[in-house]
Amino acid sequence: MSLYQSIQKNLRSNPKTWLITGVAGFIGSNLLEQLLQLNQKVIGIDNFSTGHNKNLEDVRSLTSKKQWQGFTFIEADIADFATCASACQRVDYVLHQAALGSVPRSIKDPIATNLSNVSGFLNMITAARDASVLNFVYAASSSTYGDHPALPKKEHLIGNPLSPYAVTKYVNELYASVFSSSYGMNTMGLRYFNVFGRRQDPAGAYAAVIPKWIDAFIRGETVAINGDGTTSRDFCYIDNVVQANILAATTDNKLALNEVFNIAVGDRTSLVQLTELIIESLPTKSTSEITFHDFRIGDVLHSQADISKAKKLIGYEPRFNVEAGIINTIEWYLAK
Repeated sequence: MSLYQSIQKNLRSNPKTWLITGVAGFIGSNLLEQLLQLNQKVIGIDNFSTGHNKNLEDVRSLTSKKQWQGFTFIEADIADFATCASACQRVDYVLHQAALGSVPRSIKDPIATNLSNVSGFLNMITAARDASVLNFVYAASSSTYGDHPALPKKEHLIGNPLSPYAVTKYVNELYASVFSSSYGMNTMGLRYFNVFGRRQDPAGAYAAVIPKWIDAFIRGETVAINGDGTTSRDFCYIDNVVQANILAATTDNKLALNEVFNIAVGDRTSLVQLTELIIESLPTKSTSEITFHDFRIGDVLHSQADISKAKKLIGYEPRFNVEAGIINTIEWYLAK
């Protein structure tokens, strides 16, 4: 039995109370699904700025009536401190996922990004401190590495941020470190690398590349690549991220507390390779045309994570590589 399986078994026997911010979003709803299926009590906050009620309804369809009754939803904004303070009462673990993602969005509207990602984060971590939660786990980002050229990315080596979004996610790490040293809080940051999977929204101007391309290939629409196609990313399937959050929140390893961890697969896939994977995984031949455009401002050319720290300190073992994740994701989109 793996460490993750052992923790799941223990949680079923000893349920805890969890708070998920951004619960109606892509990652938040997948965390909710797993926790409810483990018979946990979950409180969720979302203002539906990027999340969707359909994600919650999908989770509801995949859980029993009793499991769903363990979920309390609060439609609110984490920019409101009173909401954060109320939600944190009698909570064991906080999984803070709420944020305005997207580098291009942050360049277009840095004020909105800062309000959600910095002010909202400060509200949540302060509320968690006041409520004496056991562990505060938050979504950090690989964008923090900025212009540092080294590959694979190691947690202690970062460069200059390349976008307002990257600045906000680095500020989260700084606040977490200060709250740890000043107030004795237990915090852990998970630097996500290009997460993808079921419930990721393919629509909108700031949609992530994988759901956007899967949708386009299925419909036979043009697929646009920014750059020459050699740009590469460490694409990470959603189930790996869910595992990492639960491992981090429940860890009894004191060396893992108040650290940041890369959460990825530890491999690189170019954008051209990604299109090939999607095409090969579709059940029917796509008629889509692939076009190439200018690089986006704020994007890095290559990204790959060193995940040895997460493996060593929280027992993280990604079960899905990019190929398996793409197959699962396409199956989900076709079913929906």
